[in-house]
Amino acid sequence: MYGIPATTLLKQQQIPESFKFYFKRRFNPFSRDLDCLNELVRPRLKIAIVTETWPPEINGVAMSLLQLCKGLQAQGHKILLIRPQQKRACAEFTPHRECLVHAQKIPKYPELQFGWPQYLKVSKALESFVPDVVHIVTEGPLGLCALYAAQARKIPLSSGFHSPFQDFSRFFDLAFLLKPIQGYLRWFHNHTQMTCVPSKDTEKALRAFGVTCPLAIVGRGVDPDFFSPSHRNESLRQSWQAAPDTCVMLYVGRLSPEKEIDLLIENYLAMQRTERVRHKLVIVGDGPDRARLQALDQNRDVIFTGSLSGRNLAEAYASADVFVFASQVETFGNVVLEAMASGLPVVAYDYACAHQYVQHGVTGWLSPVGQPATFIHNMRQLPTAMMLRQMGRLARQRVEQDGWQFPVQQMEQALYRVVKEPYMTSF
Repeated sequence: MYGIPATTLLKQQQIPESFKFYFKRRFNPFSRDLDCLNELVRPRLKIAIVTETWPPEINGVAMSLLQLCKGLQAQGHKILLIRPQQKRACAEFTPHRECLVHAQKIPKYPELQFGWPQYLKVSKALESFVPDVVHIVTEGPLGLCALYAAQARKIPLSSGFHSPFQDFSRFFDLAFLLKPIQGYLRWFHNHTQMTCVPSKDTEKALRAFGVTCPLAIVGRGVDPDFFSPSHRNESLRQSWQAAPDTCVMLYVGRLSPEKEIDLLIENYLAMQRTERVRHKLVIVGDGPDRARLQALDQNRDVIFTGSLSGRNLAEAYASADVFVFASQVETFGNVVLEAMASGLPVVAYDYACAHQYVQHGVTGWLSPVGQPATFIHNMRQLPTAMMLRQMGRLARQRVEQDGWQFPVQQMEQALYRVVKEPYMTSF
């Protein structure tokens, strides 16, 4: 069995029902025997993963991909990681093999980079590794290069959709590029055998602008031990100038126009002028919009921490009282899960992650997409500190069991489907 390629095993017929019945009857006292049998015949794949973002870069795509890679490798799959070079290495994961290409900073996003389309290098890496499937995470130059290389070798091909670039364009005075961007994304994903999406909202969005290839939902998870109310740090709150009765509102994420952080700042400043209850707004993250956002607060009352990671990030979450998230262009929104696991109720729009996990009035407050007035109302009508803590406990209970095991299984099953399907024709 060990000499049979994974692609061959996947294309074989399933175990006959009569054979399964024999095992059920013969080994009935041991309820896990069938699971053990399925584990024995479950093929291990050789997966080439192509991405232009990877830790230690701090963003939802990179961190989610890290967890999926760790889970797949723990399941016995071998991973070839094709990515741009970085100044620092990721200490949390070592792939079976790695192919590094030259990197180029992204304009307006200097903390991110894309990979040069070094076709020969990528092609040779695939030739040496002989993957069962190529999974392209990002649609940039490196992703396009890998798509052509996989097509040329007739390797089963899947993709992921993680960043709604077509929605970002209006925030950067690039509305004229909307249709070309949509056209490229439609073309790119329709030339793969499957596209993995993190939520039903993203699935609907892709169908709406013409993506017709099969779609598979691969959700997200959270580590409830890493993100936990137990990391609350009173000294950190004091450094924010937050008294015990101060309601700390927290935002975590990239500082970029599409995140609509200016709505949070302007609303917070208005609350400071009119509300009796003391508030403090803490913004965690960095990005191209930081200088403009800081200029909105002439009294320097808003706390900008810059990018945080590790224990510092966990403590920032746990030391706040409510999470405020005004973005309307997320494919998922991992930070919502992280906040809830940290014991925070959430103020957000009713879609993607918040739609799936936040219960209005119980674990947070949801606003219809496109109605900022409702979002502002929810942000201004926060209850007492005692009620926020109670809602935060319920929020944590809601996500406490939503670790990464199930998303890894979803990813694994999606890749099995791609390998099992007949190879699509090339361009």
